[in-house]
Amino acid sequence: MAYQYYDCRVTKITDETEHVKRFHIEKPREIPFDFKAGQFVMLDLPIGTKVTNRSYSIASPPGPEGSFELVISRNPTGKGTTYLFNEVKEGTILKVSKTLGKFTLPELLDRDTCFLCTGTGIAPFRAQVHDIFNKGIPHKNLYMIFGNRWTKDILYRKEFEKLAGEHPEFNFIPVLSRDNPEWTGRKGYVHAVYEEIFADKRPAYFYLCGWAEMLKEARQRLEAMGYEKKDIRFELYD
Repeated sequence: MAYQYYDCRVTKITDETEHVKRFHIEKPREIPFDFKAGQFVMLDLPIGTKVTNRSYSIASPPGPEGSFELVISRNPTGKGTTYLFNEVKEGTILKVSKTLGKFTLPELLDRDTCFLCTGTGIAPFRAQVHDIFNKGIPHKNLYMIFGNRWTKDILYRKEFEKLAGEHPEFNFIPVLSRDNPEWTGRKGYVHAVYEEIFADKRPAYFYLCGWAEMLKEARQRLEAMGYEKKDIRFELYD
């Protein structure tokens, strides 16, 4: 598919962890940039291959300023992230597509909503949760179940803990799969957490984003619990 790209400027880069960076990007004012929380953009990168575009979910909620954030994990064997980590600096111009994708929330949040993610799969859900609170969208309980290996990998931890303190219906539940001696939260894998929370099989929306194996297992387990495919939406990343 052919995409139309626009020259956009990287205004800020934050080293979030050893392997994750946050890229703040600004589009030219004359180019409309309306998007829905959960959508993604394509970047056309000069990495010397026939297929040079890479897709990344927008990690910030829609706003009037025309800027947005991408949170990207480095793949040591990937040409796209290697270029972004080694070559892109503050002030660099990137070719960015218009926003794409249908991984968005329903118009009516009339059920509890579970955001299930691993690693940088949290990006679209950060945008969606902030959008809900920014716009005062009516909603039921919200659960953010976030799987990682180590404490240092928990992206946006302080931000989500603050949101959970301000909004009792928002439950931020990080889960760590490795032995972190200082960790007193949930341990193991994400599956046991949502199976426990939704053991009563109440109506719910499930949004999944992250590692392929997690998505596959979660979909199987949720369907085994009795949830229908239409209740489960997912987005895969490599």
